Amino acid sequence: MTPATRRRLLRVNAAFLGLAAAIALPQDIMASLYGRGPLGRVLSGTPAVAIGFVEAHGLALLLAIVLWRARPAAGSHLLALAIEVLLGASNLAFWQLFVAADALTLGYVTTALHVTFAAAQAVALLMRDRAVTAYDLMSSRHL
Repeated sequence: MTPATRRRLLRVNAAFLGLAAAIALPQDIMASLYGRGPLGRVLSGTPAVAIGFVEAHGLALLLAIVLWRARPAAGSHLLALAIEVLLGASNLAFWQLFVAADALTLGYVTTALHVTFAAAQAVALLMRDRAVTAYDLMSSRHL
């Protein structure tokens, strides 16, 4: 995988994280303070729970900036992989939240994207020493 392709992957991943966090963070605050938005009924009046949402989405926003600026090196792909595994696994472990918030579509989409980006970062990490063609990605002999 070329350095340019790897940088592009890091930036697309960063854009996803940044956009999702930028949308979720104000919603977390509105839900916890005013009971508004998709998580209003879940977070309203529960500051001990709301702080985790605000911290998680705030950190995702900061990590998006880190990934955007990252060099296309193994450590950057390892960081991105770890972020996506943590976020995707958290979504699955706490799936009931999406049910309670009546936000299943959001859960399906974000979890699928976390899994997709985790897989892409793993490929970038494993294939960092050589160029990868479309044929390589379709062939199981290189995975």
